[in-house]
Amino acid sequence: MAYRKLGRDTSARKALFRSILTSFFQHERIETTEAKAKEINGLAEKMITLAKRGDLHARRQVLSQLMDEEVVKKLFDEIAPKYADRQGGYTRILKLGPRRGDAAPMAILELV
Repeated sequence: MAYRKLGRDTSARKALFRSILTSFFQHERIETTEAKAKEINGLAEKMITLAKRGDLHARRQVLSQLMDEEVVKKLFDEIAPKYADRQGGYTRILKLGPRRGDAAPMAILELV
């Protein structure tokens, strides 16, 4: 298996990733489970790479994934220019301890 299913069907997983990605770019840092952070990591890197291109097609591709136009504007105008001279590796995963309720391993996903 090439990806984590996270106990959801395809549509629920896509919806989850869209909402996590949107809030990740909105807050530039998010606390979630390790498995979700590792999955979101690659998607976030692709979004930033598209935003670095900065053309209309890239903007529409990103808009198809993120749910908020304000977040897309922020990604293109504020976040992407910071990484103009960087070839990937825009995010970092910091592992936290287990979550209190179910002992799920937690992590912080943040922009470098």
